Amino acid sequence: MVAATAMECGGAQAQGKPAQNAVLTLDRGWQFRQVTAGAQAAENGWLPATVPGDVHLDLLVNKKIPDPFFRDNESKLQWIEKASWEYRLNFNVTPAILARSNVDLVFDGLDAAAQVYVNGAPVLTADNMFRVWRVAVKSHLHTGKNLLRVVFPSPIKAAEEAASSDAFRLRSKTADKTYIRKAAYEYGWDWGPRFVTSGIWRPVRLEAWDKVRIADFALRQRDVSREVAHLDAEVEVEAASAGPAKVSVQYQDNGKPVTVIETVSVHAGRNVFDLPVEIRQPRLWYPAGYGDQPLYEFTARVGTGSQAAAERTAKAGLRTIVLRRQLDKWGRSFELRVNGIPVFAKGADVIPFDSFPNRVTTADYRRILESARDANMNMIRHWGGGYYESDEFYAICDELGIMVWQDFMFGNDWQPGTYAFKLNMEAEAEDQVRRLRNHPSIVLWCGNNETEMAFNWAPRPGLPADVKLLIWQDYLTEFSGILPRVVARLDAETPYWPSSPSADYEAVSPIFHSGDDHIWDVWHGRVPFSTYETHHSRFVTEYGFQSFPEMKTIEAFTEPGDRAGIFTPVMLAHQKNNEGNSIIHDYLLKDYAEPKDFASFLYVSQVLQAEGIKIGAEHMRRSRPETMGSIFWQLNDCWPVASWSSIDYYGRWKALQYYARRFYAPILVSPHVESGSLKTYIVSDKTEAQPAALRVRLMDFNGKVLLEDTHAVTVAPLSSKVYLDWPLKKLADAGATDTSHVFVVAELSAGGADISRNVIYLAPVKEIHLKPAALKVEAAGANGSYKVRITAPVLARSVYLSFGNLDVKVSDNYFDLLPGETAEITVAGAASLEALKAQLKVISLSDAFAVADRSVTVGAAH
Repeated sequence: MVAATAMECGGAQAQGKPAQNAVLTLDRGWQFRQVTAGAQAAENGWLPATVPGDVHLDLLVNKKIPDPFFRDNESKLQWIEKASWEYRLNFNVTPAILARSNVDLVFDGLDAAAQVYVNGAPVLTADNMFRVWRVAVKSHLHTGKNLLRVVFPSPIKAAEEAASSDAFRLRSKTADKTYIRKAAYEYGWDWGPRFVTSGIWRPVRLEAWDKVRIADFALRQRDVSREVAHLDAEVEVEAASAGPAKVSVQYQDNGKPVTVIETVSVHAGRNVFDLPVEIRQPRLWYPAGYGDQPLYEFTARVGTGSQAAAERTAKAGLRTIVLRRQLDKWGRSFELRVNGIPVFAKGADVIPFDSFPNRVTTADYRRILESARDANMNMIRHWGGGYYESDEFYAICDELGIMVWQDFMFGNDWQPGTYAFKLNMEAEAEDQVRRLRNHPSIVLWCGNNETEMAFNWAPRPGLPADVKLLIWQDYLTEFSGILPRVVARLDAETPYWPSSPSADYEAVSPIFHSGDDHIWDVWHGRVPFSTYETHHSRFVTEYGFQSFPEMKTIEAFTEPGDRAGIFTPVMLAHQKNNEGNSIIHDYLLKDYAEPKDFASFLYVSQVLQAEGIKIGAEHMRRSRPETMGSIFWQLNDCWPVASWSSIDYYGRWKALQYYARRFYAPILVSPHVESGSLKTYIVSDKTEAQPAALRVRLMDFNGKVLLEDTHAVTVAPLSSKVYLDWPLKKLADAGATDTSHVFVVAELSAGGADISRNVIYLAPVKEIHLKPAALKVEAAGANGSYKVRITAPVLARSVYLSFGNLDVKVSDNYFDLLPGETAEITVAGAASLEALKAQLKVISLSDAFAVADRSVTVGAAH
């Protein structure tokens, strides 16, 4: 039984006045069980439960199911979605709680179809995991022990029942599962397993209050400049009855406290008050790479003569955001401007961090988001097939300067068009926009993921014309009516975009490009990576290629026999894209020989992925300002799997993440063969010109320099330009007649510090004849801080350091070593030097195909 401990949400209260908004958290003492015939009357079968949580995790903790991610256990756990589940909590209510005028039961999230009972009385029927559910329950409570019960019917059966009320679905072919609002990825995706779960997935509490409470508090940024910021502090007050009240907002202006107070009259219900806020010479919030990320804190209070002030605090970063859509020579632009600066968006798509959201920790969020920042990303697209993330997630994005393209959670599936669904959709959008709108990191709201383009997917093209007209009208009502209306009303300062991809219904052509694109001919179309360079998108929000995670991650979900190759049953169970392993294999053989063993295949698959995405990312950056965004699919995983991610489920960087740090560098040198020349581009995201030295060399694999050019350059800000142009004939005349044995390296430096380096090959990958790289490796250090020095006598491609079962952090990996060059890699970890040397292995690309074992010997540094 839970003790009735009331917490005051506000600050210090006036003497003699009752506290406002007492909260009783209901997070301990829960039990759950499967609902079976006769279970209602019986008292058996109850097990401890965790709230917030879900039934899969509760079954796992109680050892009723095996690890869902191990081997092929996923297939053995599908019975859970077909069952119904019941949760209960006995909790105490004190006379002090019941003395309040209002007592509300608040669920921040129920996944998803659920019936809620208080002391046997039905108080709530829910059908949307993305809404906040608040119900008045004082009349159902009594002093002492009370019973809260939540029943989750099978989500499959609940969806079927909800869909059955819409006879039109039989004509529109709308999927039953869409009739209850639930994270689409739970049903499985081409990178994730199927675990359709149920549970109280967000916090639950009782809130007791008397005359007024603060229902919402937002900072509306009406006019922000470097000279002054004019805001409206929007305080939404729920009042039990009419009467006078005082509303105040406190903040700091250049270190000086400021309080704005208004005396108001409230009426019963919801009241909205706008208090003017002025901050002179504000410190503006910028994306990573463009400035700092300061946050201002604001505190709102509301009280009446007989009641102490309720209090609510919000943080906000001050910035302007504009989605610039102007006609130009390529079509119509798609450019985000933050504080007037045209920002090239560099990043990746983010999916849920786990199949079971309540396993995600603060450390998980930080590891992935800091990894994005460390790889020079300034944006993530929060994909619309999962769930709206926690406040903590967005707070970390605010702190790190990571912009968020925020999809509403409508992913791929065609949505119902019933009036009840539209009302539910609007309530969901209101809840989420209210919750998230103060976060400066959210720079765009997007209606859905791929639903607009899904109009042309089977079975819709074959539907009768009248049905197609009606479902398209519903689509427009929902995604160009309801959602933008909510955003315009609650967060007008942030742009809205109807779908991803979309041109906002504008006609496009090979010579007129508009909107954002998803590029999937590479991978699904099995075309060469070079095809990326034929696309002239204005902004790319998806493109990608798969790879396998490293051996340590594979070992976490397999037994030794499962690692006989990539086509074993368990390896295929952890590949959710149809023919995914075959696609990786086919692409690999286009560029490389067959890797010599399973471990080598994992390694080469990562190099293949990284090299392919590098082609696309650098093309998009070189194409600035025609293209103003490169968001590759995807940053993270929700379970251990072969996927498009650059960071695996355990937070381990794949080759792609290391490559991203280079191709997303603030200033990028990018040599490229085009129009009979080798052109060396320099791309800059900097807002000021950068003096630098450019050095370009044509070399053979032994290190002989055949051609060299070094000169000073001034890199133009916010630009992509060619700074050196070598006709290919010039390279041939210098000795590059056999392109299979030469390469070009371009280096940019300033003040003796390296800014960017890039290597390009003049022959197709399959025709490049690498020499065996007999790497010399030395390791030294102590107390968890080590240096590994690696020297290559010849060109060594994609040098990879691995550490067996040790968890370490390295300063770089999957890098090229020029002939005679030495790289010094910093390694941090808890292992001793002896343990680290025992498990350290360093290979390069030539080692993945050699017959003989060329594993290196690790010596001590001199």
